[in-house]
Amino acid sequence: MSAQDRLTDALYGLGWSTVKKLPEPAAVRLGRTIADLAWKQRGKGVQRLESNYARVVPDAGPERLAELSRAGMRSYLRYWMESFRLPAWNRERIQAGFDPKDLHHLTEGMAAGKGVVLALPHLANWDLAGAWVTTKLGIPFTTVAERLKPETLYDRFVAYREGLGMEVLPHSGGTAFGTLARRLRDGGLVCLVADRDLSASGVEVDFFGDTARMPAGPALLAQQTGALLLPVTLWYDDSPVMRGRVHPPVEVPESGTRAERTSVMTQALADAFATGIADHPEDWHMLQRLWLADLDPEKGHS
Repeated sequence: MSAQDRLTDALYGLGWSTVKKLPEPAAVRLGRTIADLAWKQRGKGVQRLESNYARVVPDAGPERLAELSRAGMRSYLRYWMESFRLPAWNRERIQAGFDPKDLHHLTEGMAAGKGVVLALPHLANWDLAGAWVTTKLGIPFTTVAERLKPETLYDRFVAYREGLGMEVLPHSGGTAFGTLARRLRDGGLVCLVADRDLSASGVEVDFFGDTARMPAGPALLAQQTGALLLPVTLWYDDSPVMRGRVHPPVEVPESGTRAERTSVMTQALADAFATGIADHPEDWHMLQRLWLADLDPEKGHS
């Protein structure tokens, strides 16, 4: 393991061991302080965040974009402070920490017994939403995690999420899709963060007026298993409670090839994500390149 990898792993370990012991107000202050310091340094992540926000809020001038990126970093660090502390939260704190609208789409879908796929963008705190589902609703679910470097850091994340009641599969390795399909056929719940494609097999979608690529997995799983596909968006307000919305189901088109149906469904997911992101852009933690024009300028349309 390289020195950089060891440092990265040690810092995350410090977060989970130390931050979770802080009183909540102290953790909130620490997160805001770190966020503001990172924002002032204007590193690559902050610059990319601002560039992404410029697509979401195209009429924003430099001053507004700077405000958004500062709020975005504070939201991002709130996610981290909450995540470091989640293992120490009791059931009551987790259950009181999230307030979703239109939950009936999920509960009715689960009651139907055909399985449900929840697809989310990188908004607010998806780990908290997952912990709420396992504790408040008592519904276990399966998810997929990106294989992080170093391997010890990936192991930390898996242990953290499994400690919150989730079954975690590695993104790489090729067996995840089959396991997810089996869980759905058994009437289970699958939750996937799905606004950024980690493979070369993603689906091109129109996203805030330009082309991006999003994973095909949620749409393919729904088609193959008959499970309900539900977009979910999350956001923070000025309270300690995270808000959210379960959007209406994405229907499987009655005609077309599998690729055509997947394209239509993934576009519908992207449209639902875009509504949530446009309403709360500062809670979208996208510090990486997303649009094809940014990934490969020759493929872009802008």
